[in-house]
Amino acid sequence: MNTPYSKHDEKDVSVEQKLRALHELQTVVSDVDKIKILRGELPLEVQDLEDEIAGLKTRLINLDSEIKNLDTSINNKKIAIKDSQALIAKYTEQQNNVRNNREFDSLSKEIEFQNLEIELSEKRIKEFTTEMTEKEQTITNSKELLSEREEDLERKKAELQEIQEETKIEEEKLKGKSEKIESFIEPRLLTAFKRIRKNARNGLAVVTIQRDACGGCFNKIPPQRQMDIANRKKIIVCEYCGRILVDPKINIVEEDAK
Repeated sequence: MNTPYSKHDEKDVSVEQKLRALHELQTVVSDVDKIKILRGELPLEVQDLEDEIAGLKTRLINLDSEIKNLDTSINNKKIAIKDSQALIAKYTEQQNNVRNNREFDSLSKEIEFQNLEIELSEKRIKEFTTEMTEKEQTITNSKELLSEREEDLERKKAELQEIQEETKIEEEKLKGKSEKIESFIEPRLLTAFKRIRKNARNGLAVVTIQRDACGGCFNKIPPQRQMDIANRKKIIVCEYCGRILVDPKINIVEEDAK
């Protein structure tokens, strides 16, 4: 005996059976959607936190490199100061042995230039030191923020894992059921269903008539159109939103009279 959704020859499948299969498929995939809604924004929040943490780690690496460069620059300026001090001592000593005022003035200018070089190096050292202090503070703040974000990530991951574990069995069961129903529906119709579902609000591709209106866009359906839908002799779509329309009792299978 065939199960309700075992494979059939397309010629053996009535329009009513197709409509019932489409409606049940919609019900199943909507249940899967509800599970995804239950997870809410958690998957996106986890991804955002992972991206932010990666950015903070890159920032810390860059700051550390910048501090090392500043430290090197400070040491270079300290060496430059020592070199200038050595030259000042040399020129001062040479002034004691000059033969004329021109040589003395020339050495005085060299001493003055080296003193200016020392002042400039000391100024640069102060600037580099201030910049280092600011970057070190930024590193401290970034590390604190990184620690907070890592804690947030662990908490969000735990929440997401808990929800996934709670819904995993149900989701797998629903997906298995949807695959079984899909195998019963002809490819052309299934492709149309998926296309409509993708473009429709809330993923609804198949809707019932509700209060004489389309259950998707709520536009009124003429009485004759409703009768055609209730007869289940052909697949009818809403002329306003393009969803497949079925009557509210589509999922009720009438038993043969005994």
